[in-house]
Amino acid sequence: MRTRSIALSSVAVATALLGVAGTAAAAADSTPAPSASAKTRTGDGAQALCKRAPRIEKRLHRALQRLQGKEGVRGSVARLEKRVSKAKAAGHTEIETFLNHKLTHRKSLVPMLQQRQKDLAKVATWCRTQHNAASS
Repeated sequence: MRTRSIALSSVAVATALLGVAGTAAAAADSTPAPSASAKTRTGDGAQALCKRAPRIEKRLHRALQRLQGKEGVRGSVARLEKRVSKAKAAGHTEIETFLNHKLTHRKSLVPMLQQRQKDLAKVATWCRTQHNAASS
């Protein structure tokens, strides 16, 4: 009987100690530790951009070609200008206003995409110099 009471009291003491130790450990773990992926992803994405540059160039070229196309090209500024003039001639002022806003936006895309093309050309040049420096 005495052995049983000693065993129960030792189990109770051990449980109490583990409970206190577990609470202290949980409190210590509550501060977030920096993850391994956060440490490895400190770059600026240059390698990925260099890899995607040719596809981006093709996409920019296609978009500019479409915007600067003739009246028969869907998505071109010229085609939208023709639609605006037809709406004006027909007296559809609401349609004309809507299309004019679209036209203004579409015209603003051309210089922006041209600037992106120039910037991307500089990036591609940089990527070639970095690749050559890495292989030397």
